Amino acid sequence: MLNALDYNIEEWQAILIEMGEPKFRAKQIVEWLSKGKDFHEMSNLPKMLTDKLSQIFEANSVKIHSCVVSKKDGTRKYIFSLSDGNIIEGVLMSYKYGNTICISTQVGCRMNCQFCASGLDGLIRNMTSGEMLGEIIAVNKDISEYGERCITNVVLMGSGEPLDNYDNVIKFLKLVNHDCGLNIGKRNISLSTCGICDKIYSLVEDMPGITLTISLHAPYDDLREQLMPVNKAYSIKDVMKAVRFYFKKTGRRIIFEYSMIAGVNDSIDCAEQLVRLVRGLPCHINIISLNYVEERAMHGSDKNRVQDFLEYLEDQEVSVTLRRTMGSDIEGACGQLRRSVMEGAKCESVVDQDFTQEYADAAKVECEQPSYEQESSQEQDSNQAQDSIQAQDSIQAQDSIEEQYASQDQDAIQKYNINNDDN
Repeated sequence: MLNALDYNIEEWQAILIEMGEPKFRAKQIVEWLSKGKDFHEMSNLPKMLTDKLSQIFEANSVKIHSCVVSKKDGTRKYIFSLSDGNIIEGVLMSYKYGNTICISTQVGCRMNCQFCASGLDGLIRNMTSGEMLGEIIAVNKDISEYGERCITNVVLMGSGEPLDNYDNVIKFLKLVNHDCGLNIGKRNISLSTCGICDKIYSLVEDMPGITLTISLHAPYDDLREQLMPVNKAYSIKDVMKAVRFYFKKTGRRIIFEYSMIAGVNDSIDCAEQLVRLVRGLPCHINIISLNYVEERAMHGSDKNRVQDFLEYLEDQEVSVTLRRTMGSDIEGACGQLRRSVMEGAKCESVVDQDFTQEYADAAKVECEQPSYEQESSQEQDSNQAQDSIQAQDSIQAQDSIEEQYASQDQDAIQKYNINNDDN
C-alpha cells in the first residue's frame, strides 16, 4: 500500500480528480492525516471515498514499536517500525518552551562517524518524506493520550545524514511546515549535517529560514578526518565557506555541535583553534558530553575538562552552552537503542559503510559557491534584523541564551556585513 503522508496537498488534489472526486477534499484529508487519523475516522468525508482510499493508502506507515522513558528526565526514546520491516528511532525531549522531537532521516547511515552508533551497519535505505512526517504524527498522537502538549519543535538529528537524502528531506520540510498540516514554523526546525557543502548551498534556495546545525567535532582537518570521513570530501574550509554563505543569504545564526571526546578533541589547543575558526561568524556552539558507544570505544571527556574548555570559549566571547544530557539511562545516543532492539539481526547494507571515496571524487568541483542574484540591502537588513538574533539552539532552550547574547550577536552581524562590504 502507498503511504498517504508522502503526498502534499497539490498531489492529493490530482489524485482526487483522477478518482472523480472534488479537489477541495484534499485539504480535509491532509488535515485529518496530520492529526493521526485513519481514513474511517475522517467524519466529514463520504464513506464511499474513505473506503476507496483505505484500499489504496495507509494513513501512516510508521508505527510505534516500543517506547522507553528515562527515569532521570522523562525523555522518551521511541523505536518505530516501517512497512517494510525496518526499524528506526526517535527521541522526544521536553523543555520549558515546548516538546522537541529528534527524528531519523535514513535507516542507518553511511557517514561512518567514529563516535556514532548510527553508521555501524551502514546505510540500509533512505526514508521517504511521509515516513519522516509519520514519526512526528505517531509521537504527537502518543503524547496527547497523556494530556501533554504536542510537539512544537523538530530537529533532524537522529539516524542518518539529512543532506544525503536531500530531495525527501526537502519535501518533508515543506510538508511539516504547511499550514494545512502540522504547521511547524521554520524557526522551530533545525537540520543537523556533517557538512555536505553543495547541498547547503541548495538549501538556501529550497528551504531557507530553518536553523542550520553543523556537526563539527574538531577544529582542524587532520583530526576531523580521523573522526568524520566526510571531511576527506568536504574540508573544514569548504564547510565554513558554505555556512558563511548560508548566513549571508538567510540571516540565521549558525549552530555548531562539538562532542567532547576524552584525549581526542578536548584540549585547550583545540579550543583555541575553534575560536579562530568561528571568529567573526554569528554562531553558537553546543558543547556535547559524548554518550558512550561500546562498539566505538570512545569516552566522553570528564567534567573538569569540559568545564575548562567551556570557560575558555566564554572568555573569548564565543556564544557557547553545554548541552544538557538527556536520556543517558535509555541509550539516548543516535542508533544505540535501535541496535539493542535488533540484537544482532543482520541488515544488509545497500551502500558501502564508508562513503568517503565516492563523495571525495564527486565533490572536488561541487563546493564552489553558486552565484545568486544579490538581495537588495534593504531586504537583507530586514531579514537579518528579524531572524538572526532569534536563532534557535536546536536542543537547549533558547530564551536565556538569546537574552544573554542578543546584543553581542547584533554587533557581530554588523561587523560581518561591514567587513564583507569592504571586501
